[in-house]
Amino acid sequence: MSLPFAPRTLMRLAKEARVGAARPVVLGGARELQGALARGLAAGGSQSLVRENGGVEGAAVLVWLGEPDEDRLRAAFRARVPIIAVTEADSVPYVLDTSIVRVERGSGLPVEAVAAKIAHILGDDGAALGAALPVLREPVLDEMIRRASVRNATIAAAVWIPGVDFPILTLNQLRLVLRIAGVYGHEVGTALLPEAAGVVGAAYGFRAAARRITSVVRVGTFATRGAVAFAGTRAVGEAARRRFAIDPK
Repeated sequence: MSLPFAPRTLMRLAKEARVGAARPVVLGGARELQGALARGLAAGGSQSLVRENGGVEGAAVLVWLGEPDEDRLRAAFRARVPIIAVTEADSVPYVLDTSIVRVERGSGLPVEAVAAKIAHILGDDGAALGAALPVLREPVLDEMIRRASVRNATIAAAVWIPGVDFPILTLNQLRLVLRIAGVYGHEVGTALLPEAAGVVGAAYGFRAAARRITSVVRVGTFATRGAVAFAGTRAVGEAARRRFAIDPK
């Protein structure tokens, strides 16, 4: 299927979707726990991207373990480095409550929960870490697909004129597919245009489904279009994940 976009648009999209250099995850706090968490997060990936007791300059995120050190947490906050706290406490200075991973004393380190929290905080910016650290890959992809689906649902529900939203929704789906490919180590460029064409074909199918549904369901038309856009984008993302997982680079 040919793509209904100018080549310049597709090349710009591919450039935007490329996965850049990853910034490290820095661990702080209880030194006796940092080694185990570092090994868990870096398993099978680049060990240099998980740094124990390092400085926060240039970090993607700081993961703080145990009792807080307000001076170091304040420094990270002022440097605009997101902070995750792994703690028994209900609150930690300079850390959002939604960025706390709560653990009971004596329990094992929640590597998967920390990975999921990192992915949630970084969003699309987590692509480079997802490509370099296998433990982060699936949480990062989950978050990328979720955000793209919500974004398209919001657009579809907000646009009044039928059809105006279609190019925007499709470009967002194309961007998602290309970024998923990048997380699996594929070079994002013209070689991926066949997959991009498949996305457009799927998008047309979901658009046709939305029209059929809204022609029958007159109540809540905008909500229905939003729901179809969400489901369609999620399906496209999951299909891309399955496709590129078969042949990771």
